[in-house]
Amino acid sequence: MIDTHAHLYDPIFKDEIEIHVSDIKAAGVSEVWLPNCDLASWGQLVELANAFPEFALPMIGLHPTYVKENYQIELAALAKILAEQKVLAIGEIGLDYYWDTTYKAEQIHAFETQCHWAMDNKLWIDVHCRKAYSDLLLLLKKSEYANLSGIIHCFSGDAREAKTLVDLGFMLGIGGVITYKNTTLFNDIKEIPLTNIVLETDAPYLTPVPYRGQPNSPKYIPLIAQKLADLYEVSIEELIQITDANANRLKVASGY
Repeated sequence: MIDTHAHLYDPIFKDEIEIHVSDIKAAGVSEVWLPNCDLASWGQLVELANAFPEFALPMIGLHPTYVKENYQIELAALAKILAEQKVLAIGEIGLDYYWDTTYKAEQIHAFETQCHWAMDNKLWIDVHCRKAYSDLLLLLKKSEYANLSGIIHCFSGDAREAKTLVDLGFMLGIGGVITYKNTTLFNDIKEIPLTNIVLETDAPYLTPVPYRGQPNSPKYIPLIAQKLADLYEVSIEELIQITDANANRLKVASGY
């Protein structure tokens, strides 16, 4: 299995990273894709990617909740790194209006700047979107982004938004939320073919049932896979085969 989105470089894992990686591999996870947050997190991320080069694959980007007054300085520094560093994707980038919209305009500008990074480098994008799907769709529908593709990480939109994003060429990242008792997520994605779904954990966040309340780990991705297999009424083997193939198409497209 491929975990397409996990912050395995988070300090919560650092002191016992060898043990964590061993446990994750033992659970059947072959790769963990690492979304970046900002310039400060990049050092920890790339250190992990260099330590486990076939297992932990790096992305680079400025997360929307890290877009503040100095975002242009952050972007310039990350752009310099991108010019020299091989990465899987541009991410995690996007829009987040959940807590605060003070930097809404800056988030949009940062997102579009990084979309151009992706196109210029023939990479895909890993998109964070929270309470901002209307703006995200307006942006991604622009003709200049017609060839962009990627993953909508931790998809949380409605059925119409799910279909629109898939029609635009994006896959939907599904994680621990699918296991929650009161979630409506499956109702919103049930018309989306499995060929447009990838697995993720967003570790150490969004821990699946029955481990909610504890830090999440990529080792829990079998729980997400099994829940999706049950909901789509396929075997877990078929679910894993399809979602891995989806992830690998993106990996091949970025030449990683």
